[in-house]
Amino acid sequence: MSPPRTPEQAMALLDRESCVRYGPVPHELGGRECGPERWVMHDGAMLLRCTSGFGFLYQRGDGVTVERPADPDPGEEALWLGGSVHCGIAALNGLMPLHASAVAHGGRVYAFTGAAGAGKSTMVAGLGQAGLPLFCDDTLLVDPLGPDPLMALPGRKRLKLLDDALTMTGAEATGEVGADTGKHYARPLGGVVDQPLPLAMLVFLEEGPEPRWEPIGGGERIARLEDDHHGQAMYLAAQGLGRAGLFALRTRIARQVRMARLIRPRSAAGFAASVELAATHIRHDQQEFPQ
Repeated sequence: MSPPRTPEQAMALLDRESCVRYGPVPHELGGRECGPERWVMHDGAMLLRCTSGFGFLYQRGDGVTVERPADPDPGEEALWLGGSVHCGIAALNGLMPLHASAVAHGGRVYAFTGAAGAGKSTMVAGLGQAGLPLFCDDTLLVDPLGPDPLMALPGRKRLKLLDDALTMTGAEATGEVGADTGKHYARPLGGVVDQPLPLAMLVFLEEGPEPRWEPIGGGERIARLEDDHHGQAMYLAAQGLGRAGLFALRTRIARQVRMARLIRPRSAAGFAASVELAATHIRHDQQEFPQ
C-alpha cells in the first residue's frame, strides 16, 4: 500500500492534470453517449458536453482537451474549467469535492454549506469584513487519501456575488461573471489564503426567524454529509464506492470535522447578525480547540 500523499503532492497533481489543449472532443465515452449539460466517466476519463458547443475531455495523465464552438465565450470556458471539469479531475484523482464555501482562521478551515442559493458565498464574503480570509468559494476539496487530520485544498474558483451581496459584504467587484448570471467576480475584504489547511468545521446554513448557532453531534453528523451536488456524484462515480466504502468515508469525515448549523433570517439585518455570530464562534473555536 502506497503511503498517504501530502497536501503539496495533491496540489501538484491537480496542477499537472489540469493542463489544457484544444482540439476535437468525442460525443461518447466508453460506449456511452454524452448529452448536452451532462458528463460521463469511464476508465480514468471524463467527457462533458455543453449546449453552447463546448466540449471537455479529461484523461488521467493527459490533461484536458477543450473543443470550442465557432464563436466561443472565454468567460463560459473559464466557468466550466473552474467548475465541473475541475471537480471531475479532482474526483478521478481521489479528491472529494464538497459543496461549500470557506474561510481560514488560525491555520484551519471553516466551511459553510447548504443548497444552491443558501448564501454560502455571501457568508464567506461577509466574514471578510471581520478579517477572516477566503479559502474557497462553492467547491471545497478534501483529500480522503491524505494523512490525518483531514486536509482541505485552497479553491480555484473566484468569488462570485450578486449586487445585493456586494453591498452587504463590502467586497470589491472586479468584473462581470456573465450576461445571464447577474453576478460579479469579487475581491473579499479579508484577502485570500492559498495554502492547504486542516478542515476544522462544517457549518450548515439554514433559514429561520432569528440568528442561532447549534452544534451537530452523534449520527446526524454522518447523515448530514449526504450531498446531491454534482461534485460528490462525480466522486462516487470515479471511486466506485459501495455502501460500506461510502459509510466509512463519511464516518472518517464526521469523526474529524466538527459540525454546526447556523440558522438566520434572509434579511440585511439578519445577515449582519449572523456574520457576527459566525465570526464569534470561529474565534471561540480557536480558543476551545487550539492546535
